[in-house]
Amino acid sequence: MFETSTYNGSKEKDYPIVIKQLDALLQDEPDVIANLSNASALLNQFLDKVNWVGFYLWKDNELVLGPFQGLPACVRIKSGKGVCGTAVSEKKTQLVADVHQFPGHIACDAASQSEIVVPVLKDGEIFGVLDIDSPIKDRFDETDKRYLEQFVETLEKYI
Repeated sequence: MFETSTYNGSKEKDYPIVIKQLDALLQDEPDVIANLSNASALLNQFLDKVNWVGFYLWKDNELVLGPFQGLPACVRIKSGKGVCGTAVSEKKTQLVADVHQFPGHIACDAASQSEIVVPVLKDGEIFGVLDIDSPIKDRFDETDKRYLEQFVETLEKYI
């Protein structure tokens, strides 16, 4: 059963709580879109200093906008293009301190300054990506990367 929790500001203590909350939220729901919607809402509520949290889904050899929290976004992204497309082509998390320094960055929201993108896999293949943007530079660090990868691993059990 899902219960809201108060976060105390320590990533090492709070991320495990939000991952447990995700597991509880998704436990009895088989619908992938509903689960991605709740996952993006949960992260948007949990993370501070972010302006976009959501998913792109891999369809017909490109990423297509999925459930998200934030301003309207780019709808389609090719593999290898921008931070999301690079996460797909490399099948690894992209941690970008300054998006303006990332070659080929796709600016969906001019306010975005930093970004983290975590690939979402199903049976070892790309299902999509979790994309999180921040209006400040250097918002995400290795701790965020480690725990957001764990968040996605938990999510993958319900895809």
